[in-house]
Amino acid sequence: MTALTAGAATTLVLLAGCTTTGPSGDDAPTAAPTASLGAFYGQEPEWGPCVDTATTAADAALYANPDLECATVEVPLDYDRPDDDRASISVLRKPAVGEREGALVMNPGGPGISGNSDVALFAPAWATNPINEHYDIVGFDPRGVGASTPRVDCYDDEEYDAGEGFRGGAVYDITSSEQAQAVAERCIEGSGGIDQLTSVGTVDVVRDLDVIRDALGEEKLTYLGYSYGTEVGAMYATAYPDNVRAVVLDGVVAPDLTAEEFRLSQFAGFQATFEKLAAVCARDETCPLGTEPQDATDRLHEILRPLRSDPLPVSGGRELTEQDALFAVTSGLYAESQWPQVITGLREAAAGHGDALMALRDLFQGRGEDGTYASDPDANVAIRCMDWPARSADEQTDLARRIVDSAPILDREDGDTRFHHECEAWPEAPSRDEPWLDAEGVDVPPTLTVSVTGDPATPHEGGVAMARELGGGLLTVDGNQHGAYMRGGSDCVDEIVEAFVLQLQMPDDGARCSL
Repeated sequence: MTALTAGAATTLVLLAGCTTTGPSGDDAPTAAPTASLGAFYGQEPEWGPCVDTATTAADAALYANPDLECATVEVPLDYDRPDDDRASISVLRKPAVGEREGALVMNPGGPGISGNSDVALFAPAWATNPINEHYDIVGFDPRGVGASTPRVDCYDDEEYDAGEGFRGGAVYDITSSEQAQAVAERCIEGSGGIDQLTSVGTVDVVRDLDVIRDALGEEKLTYLGYSYGTEVGAMYATAYPDNVRAVVLDGVVAPDLTAEEFRLSQFAGFQATFEKLAAVCARDETCPLGTEPQDATDRLHEILRPLRSDPLPVSGGRELTEQDALFAVTSGLYAESQWPQVITGLREAAAGHGDALMALRDLFQGRGEDGTYASDPDANVAIRCMDWPARSADEQTDLARRIVDSAPILDREDGDTRFHHECEAWPEAPSRDEPWLDAEGVDVPPTLTVSVTGDPATPHEGGVAMARELGGGLLTVDGNQHGAYMRGGSDCVDEIVEAFVLQLQMPDDGARCSL
C-alpha cells in the first residue's frame, strides 16, 4: 500500500497554471514521428544495474534488487524545437520471468511520483503475477521527477520539514501577487531556467511515453495507470490510437471536469469518507471522535485546533502542527485499511502525543528516516501549472471558501484572507485545454477503467465518465479506497485486469467486484 497511497496523497494537491495546443487541439501529437523527431525513435537503451539511479536512501535499498534494470531514454526538452536541448527520462524494468511477449508500462500517479520507485517497491509482488510471466514491468520517472532531467526544485526537504514550501489545506497559503511571483522565481532558479520548468506538462509526458514505447521495442503500448497516471494513459490513447494495444486506468481523474470542479469533488469525497470512518469508529466507546458520528467533525476540530498555537512535540525534535495532523487524517482516508491508524493517531493526539499522526503524515509524503522526501510537491505544482489555467485571486479565494463548505473537516478560519493562485506568475501558459480530454472522432483502442465506488480522491463518477468518453470497458469495485488492482487484495479485480492485459478479454457489461 505504501507506494499507492503515497502517490495518491499527492493528488490532494491538484494545481493549475507553451502556448502550444494540447492533445485535443490542432498541434496534437501524431502516431508517426515526424522527420525532426526521427533522432529520438529507434533508440536502444543501455540496460544495467540501478545502483546509480536512486535519488533517496529508500530507493537505493529497493534498487539494489538484482532483478531490476535501469536505463535512460533521450527526448527533446521542447518538442517544437527537437534539435535544441534534450531531456533524459529514467526508466526501470523488471524483466519478464518467462517467455517475453512485451512490456507493461506503468505510471503510479501524482503528479510528482516516481514510477521507478513504484515498480521497485512492488517487485516481489510482480514476481508472482501472471503478467510478469510474459511482460516486462516498466516504470519511468516523468520529466521533472526523480532521476529524470530536468528536475523541478523549488524548496528543499528542510524547508518542508519546517512547514515552508507549498503548504495549505483547501488552497495553498499564497496571499499576494508578490508571494506568487517569488514562488515562480524560486522554481525557475531551482529547476535550471524557464525552459526547464515549463517543459514538464502532461502533454510532454505523453509524447515522451511514445518515445519510451519505441525504445522498448514495442509496436503497440500496453499501459497501466493509477490516479494521475490515468490522465497520461487516456491522453496517450486519444493522441496515439494506432500505437495502443491495451490501456488500464485505475482510480480515474474525471475527464469531464475542470480543475476547479474536480478539486471540489475531491474534497467532498474526503468529507464523505471521513464520515464513514467516524461511523465505524463510533461503534467503539473509546472512539476519540465520540460515539455520535454526526458530531465527529466538531470533535476533530477540538482535537486539532490546539495545535495551531501549541504543536505537539514528536520524536526526533520535530513538532506536529495542525496542518501536519490534518494532512495525516485526510491522507489516511485513501484506503479503509488505513482508518485504524487515523483513529489511533487522533486518540494519541487527544492525549498530547503526536508521533502516530506524524508517522502517518510522513508515510503519505514519502519522508524517509533521513529526512528526504520521495513525493515531490514542487514537481506536482510545476506539472499542474502547465496543465491547468491559473485562477484569478477572486476565483481562488472563492474556491477556498467553497472547498471548506464542502469539507468542513478542514476547519479554516481565514474567511477574510484573499488567496492568490500558485501559478499566477508562472512564466508560460498551460499546454493543454480544459477539460483535458476529447476523444470525439477518435477510434480509441481497448481500454479498461477500474473505478471504486467509495474512492475519496477520484470519485466513482469520474470513472463512469471516462469509460463513456473512451468507449471502453468499466469494472465497478465496491469499497473505500483509491485504486484497486494489486492494491485492494481482491482476486476478482486482479483476475479481470490480468485477463484484459494478457488476452484482451473485456469484462461483461455491468462487471462488479468488491474489496
